[in-house]
Amino acid sequence: MKVGVLQFFSWPGRHGPLEDVFARALERIEIMDRGGFDAVWLAEHHFTTFSVCPSVHMLGTLAAARTRRLRIGTAVSLAALYHPLRLAEEVALLDLLSGGRVNWGAGRGFAHSEFNAFGIPPEESTERFHEAVDIVLRAWTEEKLTFAGKHFTFDNIEVMPKPLQKPHPPVWMAATSESAVDWAASRGFSILMDPHASMADLGAKRRRYGERLAAAGFADEGRDIPMARLIALAPTARAAEEIARRGAQWLIDAYAGPQHQTQKTMQAPRTYGGKEPVQYYVDDVILHGTPDSVVDQISRLRGEIGLNYLMCAPLSRDSFRLLADQVVPRL
Repeated sequence: MKVGVLQFFSWPGRHGPLEDVFARALERIEIMDRGGFDAVWLAEHHFTTFSVCPSVHMLGTLAAARTRRLRIGTAVSLAALYHPLRLAEEVALLDLLSGGRVNWGAGRGFAHSEFNAFGIPPEESTERFHEAVDIVLRAWTEEKLTFAGKHFTFDNIEVMPKPLQKPHPPVWMAATSESAVDWAASRGFSILMDPHASMADLGAKRRRYGERLAAAGFADEGRDIPMARLIALAPTARAAEEIARRGAQWLIDAYAGPQHQTQKTMQAPRTYGGKEPVQYYVDDVILHGTPDSVVDQISRLRGEIGLNYLMCAPLSRDSFRLLADQVVPRL
């Protein structure tokens, strides 16, 4: 079982200096490096205090400089918002500077506000994402790149630097929708699974992915499939549930609540399993409890949904401390 951390850069209520958000995150990353964590996965968002990190590649360079063994993951590079040659250059440079420790996670993005602000038609997002992924991988592995697509055309371009890892860093595609799962499986990509789906939904998507992967002629065995889970830990179950409930309320208020669905997105509206939104997260999404009980929950999920890589998003400082001290050493 591998364990990583999905690192958000939240600035709730704009309380305190923004630079403190990054200082605390880097302190946490240094602790991960000294412990048994496999990777930190850096979350890219734009124009929201939910997570104030518009460049995971720039932040990743600083994280690499503060660590020695921890892998530096992107969760995700919003590939449809980038010029793909610039994206290939930045990730390759990060791989060189980190000593070959990059895990490249790529995603399409979903918020119309981001696409509109960057001048990219949302209806082109899927095509641009697919082209960008193809271009990045070819730019890393071909001496000179020639490409003719619907949105990008290049002739005999030498993209430098090349990544240190050969043929390129390990690659994952964010897969929230069934269509994203199907596309990733059809190309043989491994997937990253999102922090908002219920445990049952994660299991169903994981099974679908395995079936589609086999149908496309690719092997499932040996793949790390990170499943992002919000996590609340405390010495007692009641205290952990309170952390989970506060974290769910913050998430609903800042990012995932029904009030935000008046804004256009490229995702289907969330139904919260027919429950009140906060209760849905507490019951069906967040792993919460004492360290002993959460270890038991994780063990059960190994068999139930094929969990082999837990990507944690701790909902409090104490949750992270208990995760590092009492949960990770037992997984």
